[in-house]
Amino acid sequence: MTKTVLITGGTGLIGSRLTELLVNQGYTVKYLSRSPEKVKGVKAYAWDIQKQTIDTECLQGTDYIINLAGAGIADEKWNKERKKVLLESRTKSTALLKDTLRDNDHSVKAVISASAIGYYGSDSGGVLKKEDSRFGDDFLATVTKAWEAEADMIADQGIRLVKIRVGLVLSVEGGALEKLAKPAKFGLNAPLGSGDQYMSWIHIDDLCDQFIYAMENPLEGAYNGVAPHPVTNKVFTKATSAALHKPAFLPPVPAFALKLALGEMASMLLGGSKVSSEKIENAGYQFKYPHLEDALKDLLS
Repeated sequence: MTKTVLITGGTGLIGSRLTELLVNQGYTVKYLSRSPEKVKGVKAYAWDIQKQTIDTECLQGTDYIINLAGAGIADEKWNKERKKVLLESRTKSTALLKDTLRDNDHSVKAVISASAIGYYGSDSGGVLKKEDSRFGDDFLATVTKAWEAEADMIADQGIRLVKIRVGLVLSVEGGALEKLAKPAKFGLNAPLGSGDQYMSWIHIDDLCDQFIYAMENPLEGAYNGVAPHPVTNKVFTKATSAALHKPAFLPPVPAFALKLALGEMASMLLGGSKVSSEKIENAGYQFKYPHLEDALKDLLS
């Protein structure tokens, strides 16, 4: 029988591609949305994260939930109000799912919830981080820890829970690669700051396949959503330019310039995390794009 997947954040970068892959594999997909009347091609149900209201009909016939809800981390500067939005869009949405599952009859077999490698902090240097590594102490780590804490309470209800700590997602439909590729197309690509900071990246198809793999297999707990071979920003810059057959000879963008332009958000670019994919590989997942060059060739050529 056809399985049904309920997705939050389904219209975003990851959710859109994930929907395509699920439908192609024969799943029925439906969304939770603030504006269900605007959703095309997928049955959508209303929820309001701030008011903590939800159309409980969304649970009828639902086998799995994939939770991707959360405001874009890099969409706006991090002032006090924006930080509140970034935190609450994740914690309150996950809490609403938790309460809805607790208070209503359902047939949900598992919840696969997004998290982020920001859990380890914006800059963990060259130390390889695994799922049992200690969380960081900066803003992103605080957000991610609180986000995961809400998700863990779903597991407390006896529902199988998997948390995918998402790394730098490579896609030409949006996200970091789209932004970085624009200057590279004109030969204006340059390392950021020292260029020595690690970038733990993943091709969007591998990431979406990991969500599906976690859904279909008896995984539990946290898994890093990153490819096996993280690279430094210098290496990433050169590889992007090479994939576009463009030169990469400009001097690095100074750290102070990024801090002036972006404020605290510059920590995302100037810091870095070297994150391990060993756990998801040991669980049987096989990457389509384990190496950066192959991922960029697929996306940019």
